[in-house]
Amino acid sequence: MRAKLYRFASESDPPEWKERGTGDVKLLKHKVKGTVRLLMRRDRTLKICANHQIVPMMELKPNSGSDRAWVWNTPADYADECPKPELLAIRFLNSENAQKFKAKFDECKQEVSKHESGDGTNDVAEKLEELSVKDKASKENEEDKKTKDDDKEVAAEEKN
Repeated sequence: MRAKLYRFASESDPPEWKERGTGDVKLLKHKVKGTVRLLMRRDRTLKICANHQIVPMMELKPNSGSDRAWVWNTPADYADECPKPELLAIRFLNSENAQKFKAKFDECKQEVSKHESGDGTNDVAEKLEELSVKDKASKENEEDKKTKDDDKEVAAEEKN
C-alpha cells in the first residue's frame, strides 16, 4: 500500500517530524520463524526507509487530528543499517487505506504474539520427538554384535 513515512527527529532543535520517503509499505512474514517485519522502500531510488520487526508491544496511535495517519515506536529500525529506536509516523492517501493498514498491523501483532507464546515451540518439540537419536553405547553394542556375527561366519567357513 502506498504511503508517506516520517520519523521524529528529537536530535534537532526544535524537535520536528522529518520525511523519510514515499513508497509502498509491506508487511512480510517469515515462513519458518513466524516473525513479521515492516519494509518500506522509496519510490524512485528503492532505498529502504523502514525495516523493523513487528513486536506485540507496538501500538499504532492516531496522529494528532488525522484519520489517515498513524504513529508508533519501534525498538530497532534497520533502515540506516545500524539498528536504532525510532518514533515513526505513516500517512496514507485516504482514511480507508489507513484503517486497512491498522487492521493488518494488529493482525500481524497477534500472529507474532501467538508464535512467541509457545504455539511454535510445540511444533519444534514434536519434530524433535520424531528424530531417532542413538546414543554412543547402543551404537557400540550394534557394532560388537555385527563383529561377533562376522567372526562366527568366518569360523564356520574355516571348518568347512
